Amino acid sequence: MDNIAGIITSISSGVVSAERLCLSYIKSLTEVLFDVALQRAKELDQYFKEHRTLVGPLHGVPMTLKDQFDVKGYDSTLGYVGRAFKQASGDAVLVALLKQLGAVVIAKTNLPQSIMWCETENPLWGLTVHPENPEFTPGGSTGGESALLSLCGSVVGWGTDIGGSVRIPAHMLGLYGLKPSSGRLPYHGVAVSTEGQEHVPSVVGPLSRNLDSLTIATKTIIDAAPWTLDPKCYPVPWRNDAFLEVQSRPLVIGLLADDGVVKVHPPIARILEEVANKLRNAGHEVLPWDPSDNHRECIETMDEYYTADGGEDIRRDVEAGGEPYIPHVEALVNRGQPISVYAYWQLNRRKLAAQKSYLDKWNAAVSPISGRIVDALLAPVMPHSAVPHRKCRWVGYTKVWNFLDYTALSLPAGAVSKNLDSRTDAIPSYEPRNELDRWNWDWYDADSMDGMAVNVQIVGRKLEEEKVLGISKVIERLIKH
Repeated sequence: MDNIAGIITSISSGVVSAERLCLSYIKSLTEVLFDVALQRAKELDQYFKEHRTLVGPLHGVPMTLKDQFDVKGYDSTLGYVGRAFKQASGDAVLVALLKQLGAVVIAKTNLPQSIMWCETENPLWGLTVHPENPEFTPGGSTGGESALLSLCGSVVGWGTDIGGSVRIPAHMLGLYGLKPSSGRLPYHGVAVSTEGQEHVPSVVGPLSRNLDSLTIATKTIIDAAPWTLDPKCYPVPWRNDAFLEVQSRPLVIGLLADDGVVKVHPPIARILEEVANKLRNAGHEVLPWDPSDNHRECIETMDEYYTADGGEDIRRDVEAGGEPYIPHVEALVNRGQPISVYAYWQLNRRKLAAQKSYLDKWNAAVSPISGRIVDALLAPVMPHSAVPHRKCRWVGYTKVWNFLDYTALSLPAGAVSKNLDSRTDAIPSYEPRNELDRWNWDWYDADSMDGMAVNVQIVGRKLEEEKVLGISKVIERLIKH
């Protein structure tokens, strides 16, 4: 029972109670909101017994939250020692809505110190490992959620994404993960590093083991009108016509196979091309997508936002608890110097120019056959599958979409195969383009990575969540058949 629709059917028919279901998921966890979750589950059962109806469309569904979501009476540490034992005074808007809709929140999960990394480690909670190989990372920064979901410890996990933090852990564990555009789902009450930096905003997104649950979770929160509670949410209702329309016609898909900075490993290239071929064979159009200099420009500008304060925000949190820096956090803090307000304004001008350039590029991507503009892009999530701890460095395939504020979804598509994918010694001589490319290539090992999940990324334009979810449903059907 790992999808929302099945749970609702079972509870409403009396086959299972919310309390019994909640207990089965808690046994997969280590610590957290057990007492409160069980009490809530009992209340839901009592309500159903008395009224023979459900509290809401998520009645009894066990869910988990990345540590940074405020839950009244519990800490939101962001992996910082100095934020421990400081209970939240209220629920985040998303948490309040989940409770109102009947969901049972059973846990908060691990994340990296400062959040700003694609792995999951901090001095307070320690290192989160890949369930299939403890020497490998489950990704990050929503790595606690991905590990828990892969172990069937939750039905839907809620994370955040400022550079790939939902999509990367979903990719490394073969899950589904959605990064919406900013303002589509409520962020109020979610603590974050560099709070106040709003030009590359962090966004809330769900993860799940199946696409239907991901879609239901997203739609249900949007249907709850979160813009009435979060001033940054756009009043955009769920557009079911957009979700269905793309499932009823041939699609035009742009294939981004290489971002021009870091080349993907052979398994990533193989699986991406397999999905592209399935689209072609099903009658969809697949056009090559050349990132040219657009991606590099976007990423270089984005990185300047990360360090515009000279690392002061993160430094203050680390010093407050007297904790050691995780190496990558220390490198981030020491990477840049604070800039003036005027320099920040110029950065914003560069960002807007880059966004307009990419928008023009998309509008010009017209099929020579159907005359339709590209519906979505098919791209890698990462240049590699899961890797050993502290070896994750290049997130350019994901964070470019944060910079552009586009919608993106991470979708399971296959796995590394030592039988299908070339070993390093069998690959013709490859001359790396740069230091990052060399780093990535040197870590490729088909034997140790054998069986690791590989996802693809479906990218739509700003606020196209329904369209991306609909296209993902089309692609998922092709992958599974």
